[in-house]
Amino acid sequence: MFQASTADIFHTSQPTALNTKRAWILIGIWSGFLALCLLARGGRILIPLFPLGSVAVGLFLYFRTPALYVGYTWWLYFVGSLVRRMIDQQSGYVTPGRWGTTALLVASISLITLVKYLPKSYRRIGFPFVLPLLAVTYGCLIGFITGRLDLQFAIGALGWIVPIVFSFHLVVNWQQYPQYRQAIQRTFVWGALAMGCYGIFQYCIVPEWDRFYLNNLSASSFGKPFPFEIRVFSTQNSPQDFGVIMMAGLILLLSSEGVIRLVASGPGYIAFLLSAARSSWLGWVAALLAYLPSLKLKFQVRLILSILLIALMVVPLTTIEPFAEPIKQRIESLSEGGDDYSLQDRTEGYQNLLDIALTEFIGSGIGGRLSRQLPASAIGGSDSGILPLLFTLGWFGAVPYLAGIFLMVYRILTSRGNRQDPFSSAAQAIVMGVLAQVWLNNIFAGEMAMVLWGFLGIGVAASQYYAHQRSTQMTSYFMTDSSSTNLQHEP
Repeated sequence: MFQASTADIFHTSQPTALNTKRAWILIGIWSGFLALCLLARGGRILIPLFPLGSVAVGLFLYFRTPALYVGYTWWLYFVGSLVRRMIDQQSGYVTPGRWGTTALLVASISLITLVKYLPKSYRRIGFPFVLPLLAVTYGCLIGFITGRLDLQFAIGALGWIVPIVFSFHLVVNWQQYPQYRQAIQRTFVWGALAMGCYGIFQYCIVPEWDRFYLNNLSASSFGKPFPFEIRVFSTQNSPQDFGVIMMAGLILLLSSEGVIRLVASGPGYIAFLLSAARSSWLGWVAALLAYLPSLKLKFQVRLILSILLIALMVVPLTTIEPFAEPIKQRIESLSEGGDDYSLQDRTEGYQNLLDIALTEFIGSGIGGRLSRQLPASAIGGSDSGILPLLFTLGWFGAVPYLAGIFLMVYRILTSRGNRQDPFSSAAQAIVMGVLAQVWLNNIFAGEMAMVLWGFLGIGVAASQYYAHQRSTQMTSYFMTDSSSTNLQHEP
C-alpha cells in the first residue's frame, strides 16, 4: 500500500540557512506587529489583517521552509483563538467566522500539496486519503443541497477537509520526517508551557477578553466568568478542544528531553486538570497505555522515570488551593456517575439519538438541515463523534471515511522501526488517545480532527521514512555482499 519507491516523486528541496533566517525574521515581525496592535487596542484593524497576514506568512513558510510551516500552523491552532478573542473584545462585537478560522486558513495552504501530488500518488500513498476526501466531498454536496451556501458553510466544510489535507501534506513529505518531527516536538513542548501558564492565569484572573467571549457565547458548561469558577479553556475555543490539544502536548513532553519538559509539565498538567475535560483525561490514560508497550525496553525505563519525576512535581501542586477542590470534585465524579447530571444528560441524549442515527443512510450533509425531528431529550447526544458522523455523512459517507482512518491506523500499528523512535511511538499513542474519545467528543471536525489527522499523518510519514531506510540498508547490504563474492571469484 505504501511503497518506498515514492522517493522519486515527492522530492522537496531542503530550506537554506538564509531562507530559515528570513522566515524567523518574518515570524518575529508579524508577531511583534500583532502584539503592538493589541497593546494599542487596535483590534479593529486586525479584523481583516490577522487572517490575511497570517496566510501570507504561511505561504512564505510553505514554499521556503516547510518544517517551519508545520510548526507555524500548529502555533496558530494554539493561540489563534486567543488573538481572535482579544480582537473581538477590543472591537466590541463578535467578528464573522469561527474563532479558529485563521488557523484553519493557514492549514488550508496544504491544499496546494493535495492538488499537486494526489493525482500522482493515489495508488501508492494516497489511497487512504481518497476515501475520506470522497466522503467529505459527498457531505459537502448533500449539505449544499439541503442547506445554503454561505460563510458558515464554507468554514464548516474546511473544518472537515483541511485536517485530512494537512495529514496528506505530512505523508507526502515523508523524506523530511526528521525536520518535521523536530518542529512538531519543539512546538508542542513550548505550546504546552504557554497554554498551561495562560490556563492558570485564566483560572485565577479571567481576563476581560475571556469574559467578553463567555458572555457572548452563553455556554453554561464553561462555568462562570469569575476567578476560580471557570473551566479552563486556555487559548482554545472550549475546555474539550483545549483538553485534546493539551493531551497531545503532555504525551509529547514524555518523549522529549531537556529541562523545558519539566518546566512545562507543572502548568501543563494543572491547566489540563482545571479544564475538567474528563474525556480528555481518559484519552490521556488511553494514550499512555498505548505508548508504553510501543517502546523498546530502554525507552520504557526512561518513560517510567519521567512519569515518576513529573508526578513528584505535579501531585503536590494539585493538593493546594485554589486548585485542589475543583480537581478533587471532578475526579470523584468519574466514580460517582449516578450523581453526575452532565453524564446523565449525555447518556440519555446519546441513547435517544443512536437509533435514529443508525438508520441515516444519506445524511444531512455538512451544514445541512436534518430532515428528521429529533426528541427534545437528545441534546446531550451531540457530545460524540459517531452521531455527528452518521447524521452529517450518513452510512454512504461514514463507511469510506472510517475506512481511510482504519487503513492509516493499521499502517502505524504494524510499522517496524518505530520502537526506536519515541516521537513516532508518541504520535501513535496520541492517535489512540483521540480515538478513545470518539463516544464522548466529535473528533472528526475542527481542532480535534486536526490533532487526530495531524498525528496520523506524521505517524505514517515516520513509517514510510523507516521503511525506506530499511530498504536502502538491505540494498546496500546485498550490493556489498555481491561485490565481495565477485572479488573472491576473480582469477
